[in-house]
Parts: sequence; structure tokens; C-alpha cells
Amino acid sequence: MCGIAGFLEIDTRSSDESLRSTAARMSGTLRHRGPDDTGVWTDARAGIALAHRRLSIIDLSPAGHQPMFSASGRYVAVYNGEIYNFQELRGQLQHSSHAIAFRGHSDTEVMLACLEAWGLGESLKRWNGMFAFAVWDRESRTLHLGRDRFGEKPLYYAWMGRTFLFGSELKALRAHPAFRAEIDRNALALYLRYNCVPSPYSIYKQVFKLPPASLLMFTGNDPQSGSPVPYWSLEESVVKGRAERFRETIDEAAAELEALLSDAVRRRMVSDVPLGVFLSGGVDSSTIAALMQAQSSRRVKSFSIGLQEPDYNEATHACSVAEHLGTEHAELYITTRDARDVIPLLPAIYDEPFADSSQIPTFLLARLTRKQVTVSLSGDGGDEIFGGYNRHLWCRPLEQMMAHVPWPARRALAAVIHRARPAQWQLLYRISTAFTAERGKQRLSGQKLHKLADALMSRDIETAYRHLVSHWAEPTEIVMGSEEPPILHGNAESWLRMPSATEQIILLDSLTYLPDDILTKLDRATMAVSLEARVPFLDHRIAEFVWRLPLAMRIKDRKGKRILRHVLYRYVPARLVDRAKTGFGIPLESWLRGPLREWAEELLAERTLREQEFFSPRPIRRMWSEFLRGKGAFHLHLWDVLMFQAWWQQHHAELAPASEVAVSC
Repeated sequence: MCGIAGFLEIDTRSSDESLRSTAARMSGTLRHRGPDDTGVWTDARAGIALAHRRLSIIDLSPAGHQPMFSASGRYVAVYNGEIYNFQELRGQLQHSSHAIAFRGHSDTEVMLACLEAWGLGESLKRWNGMFAFAVWDRESRTLHLGRDRFGEKPLYYAWMGRTFLFGSELKALRAHPAFRAEIDRNALALYLRYNCVPSPYSIYKQVFKLPPASLLMFTGNDPQSGSPVPYWSLEESVVKGRAERFRETIDEAAAELEALLSDAVRRRMVSDVPLGVFLSGGVDSSTIAALMQAQSSRRVKSFSIGLQEPDYNEATHACSVAEHLGTEHAELYITTRDARDVIPLLPAIYDEPFADSSQIPTFLLARLTRKQVTVSLSGDGGDEIFGGYNRHLWCRPLEQMMAHVPWPARRALAAVIHRARPAQWQLLYRISTAFTAERGKQRLSGQKLHKLADALMSRDIETAYRHLVSHWAEPTEIVMGSEEPPILHGNAESWLRMPSATEQIILLDSLTYLPDDILTKLDRATMAVSLEARVPFLDHRIAEFVWRLPLAMRIKDRKGKRILRHVLYRYVPARLVDRAKTGFGIPLESWLRGPLREWAEELLAERTLREQEFFSPRPIRRMWSEFLRGKGAFHLHLWDVLMFQAWWQQHHAELAPASEVAVSC
């Protein structure tokens, strides 16, 4: 795992010394991503500079140093990630007519050998991994940027005048003297809706995220010559899966899935440094931990975070699973003080506004894990691949209600639900389920019931889905001078038409929520402490197989991940993992009314909001006041604003002396 950065100058004649100095400054901002080594390569005649920070995982020797040249010297690359089947590819190359002699045993060297033997297009088809790379073809003077299939590794890019910039994080781009930090109000509106800035946008105008499974190539001097081109498509895999449906029994499907998952886990356990696993005790992480331990000759190190609040604490479940599997388990119970101490770090960690509040326990878990290992496997992606979110379970009943219950009646029912606060619904639910089995309970049901009420008022499933994934319903009324630009969420005409609305929503979550929120959170939290996170569920072979299965093998009887549970129960008793989904969250509502209130009040002060001129102060102040009086569960909406305010406060202070901060309308 590493950090990459670089730039390509058009029609300029910077000296080699100047190029190296700037590239080194860019990579210096990424030291946390790669504290073990650093390197810079430049070609002043071509105007190209590549920089790298290395976290040594495979081949700890100098033979793994980057930027790295291919054997012929034609290609030079900087690369962030892991190609998990590199040993297999290496064997193919050694026994082919190309007969390549390898200097070391890093996957980077294999990657470059693949380019020389098969070309970039064919190589991408063969690579199984997570990656973001920049490859300079010295022969054709072509720059190639690429990102893995699901977007596990980040890559930003921008044209600033006649200079093309790229880097693993925005801070690397900001370190270049040509960078201009112009806040994009339209992207800010998207952020308020989705609690993150969705791809391809960033918080800065004309700065973009390279979409997952995409290539970007520049062959000439035209700044507009390059645009992202997909090299793999989940949508195409879905269409193919529907045409090649799995016709066997669920037991046979589970056996095939188990073989695929075991292989994916095995490949991700290859490391020259210590590794472990994140373990929450839920279905996803327990499956990964079980398959790791089954293939390990020693006790796997597992790690979990706990909270004192029972609605949010999964540490006891993780401990039970760890004890059953026989892992070497470590846990940390966090306090509100731990959370407060992390908050000032978040703007630098995430580099642009990001408001998934589980960012706090994720960072604390990563920091705990890094004390013992350098690599950790994670169960992320399981919900998106196997259908694990509540909205996946609600979708079919919601669709039926829309078809059979008139809209005025649904609107009236939603109004009744909204009359009681989420806390009141939750108290009622706890009383009514006090004597039911644990596995039948739905935690935090009050908040979810309000979400469902919003969806009930929709006239179609597309609008309902937007309600379910939105925080601020009308963000352009909050962000002054903004318009929401088009993204996949909001353009139903571009959706791939699926046999069921449930499958449509599962696909959309995989294409949007997974890379923009879940994987962003995981990458930044782990990389902030120089920890590599690997995600076996996102092996593309697994997604392609699962989309061959009928929906009933994923969701049945209002229960998700059916096929995955069939695999897990072969290793862990159902009683240890079969319970209501909690989510990896924090008691944000009570914390904002309690220990975080003073911090929040300062950032939400009316004078501050007016001086910044981003947000309309009145609706935010009204929401904050009602929230403090217990009249609404607006903590997620307020956290969105607070995370932007904290980010703006830090980055405005850093950039203001250079007079480079502007605001785009």
C-alpha cells in the first residue's frame, strides 16, 4: 500500500531540479500512506514527474522501490495497491515466450512485466487486485492512469492551466504551485445529500475522482484529449449473470461461493509483514475471519472496537466469535473523549468533507490494529454484494405498497409516523419486543421508521431510493447559489433495468455508496495510520458469481445475505452471528447534545455561517435549536454541516495566505 502523485506539464520548460522538487513536495504530503521509502522520477524534456511513497508489504528489499521501470525501460510506473494473483501471473510470464527475468519478487515488477508482454488492456483483464496507478510510456509519451474495479484505491486528477496533476489524495494536488482551490458549491450540495462528495466530483471545481474500473490516457498536448474510459463494467457482469443463471440448489451454490471466498481470502493473506482481520462479530467480518483461520497454521490476530452504549456495542459478539474460531483477539472500548480527540484529525485524514460518522470508530479500530500488524482484512462490501442493508429488505414490501395503496393514504400514514420522534418509536419498540428473541429485534428502529415514512410518500421506487439514501432532502435550499449536478443516483433513465427493484437498489449501492462512502472511509482511516486494508468480498469473481444467483439466494423472508450465511454456518454457529444489524456507528445524537455540544455550537454559530457565505444560516440554526430541544433526530444532517465546517476551518487557514481560496457559484 502506498501513495502516488505526479504531474505532466504541457508547453513548459521546467528544469529537472524544479520538477523533482515539486514532485517531492507532493509526495511528502502522503508520507502516512508510505512511511518506509520514497522516490521521484522526472523527464524534463517530456515535462513529466512521478512520485511515490512506499508502505512495504511485498518484497521489503530495495528491489520493490518505486518509481519502477519495466525490464526494457519503456514503462515507468508509480502504483498504489496489491495485485493478488501476481505470483500466478509471474509464473505465466516466466514460462511464456517472453521469458522475463525478474530482479525481485514484488507485484509492481510483475505489473510492469504484464504491460510489456500483453499490453495494458489485456493486463487489466488478468489483474485481480486493488490499485491506482500512473504509467508513463516513454516510447509514445503517453500517460496512463487507472483505478481498480470497485474503487478500493483513490485517485484524483485535475487540469490546472497547462499542467495535469494527479495524486492519491487531494493534499498532494494542493502541494503543486499551479493548484487553485476553488470550492464547488454544486459538489457541496451533493455532499449534504449523500454525506460524501460522490464520484466523479470533488469539493474543488475542476478536480475529479477517477471512477472505479476506469482508465485515463493522454497522448497529445490537448488538455481535453483525455476522458475516463471503463475497462470493466459491473452492469455488464449483471447482464451476463442474468443470462447465465445458476440453476443448482442453494447448497451447491454455497459450496461454489465458499471455494471462491476461500481463494479470495488466501490471496489476500500473502504478505511479507504481519497481518490480521477486523472482527465486529457480524456476518461479513466473521466469514472473513473464519476463512482466514481455516487456512492459517497459526492463530489469526483479530481486532474489534467496543462502546459502552449497548445499542452500538458489538464487541461482545466479536469476542464470542473470536473465542469460537480460536483467533488471537484484541479489543478496545472507546469513550466520548476518544471520539473528541479524533475529530480534529478528520479534516486532514479525509481531505474533503466527509460525514459518515462511523469514520471515528473506523479510525480508532485501524489505530488499534496497526499496533500489532501492517495488513488487515476487512468484511466491507458484504452488504453491497449480498444484499445486507435494511433498504434491500424493505424494497419489495415498499414496491407492493406503492402498487396497491393510493398515494394520499401513504402520505397520511407517513404523517402519522412523523408525529412521534424516533426516540419515542424506539422506546415503544423496545417495550413491545422486550420478550422476543434477540434475532427478531430491529435496532435503532425509530430512525429507520422515519426514513421509511419519507420513502412511503414517494410516487415511484426511484424517488423512494433517493429518499432512503439522502440526508438533506433539498440541499440546494441550504447551499447558497448551488445546483445539484447529475449523478447516477438522480438519473433514473440511466439505471440498468433489473427484474426487481431490490436488485436495482443493490446494484446502485455497489456503484455509488460502496466506492464513495464505504471504501473512502476505509482507505483514509487505515492509511492515516499506515495500515493496509484488504477486502476479499470485492474480488470481482465473487461479484460476477453472485449476480448469477436468483435473488431468493440473497434475500428471503425479509432476511439478507442468505447464501453468505450458508457458508458462514459451516464455521460459526448461527446463534453467535444471527441478530439484527447494528451498523458500525456511534451514539452521535446523545454526543451532540452532550460532550460535543460546545464544539458544535461554535461551528454552527450564526455569525460564522453568515461570514462564510456557504450555507443559509436560518434553516441550520432552526434545526440545531429543535434538535437540542429534542424535537427532531437531525443529528445526521447537522453532522454533515459540522464536518464541512471543521474541514473548511482547517483548509481555509492553510490556503488563505496564498490567496488561492475561491468560491464557485
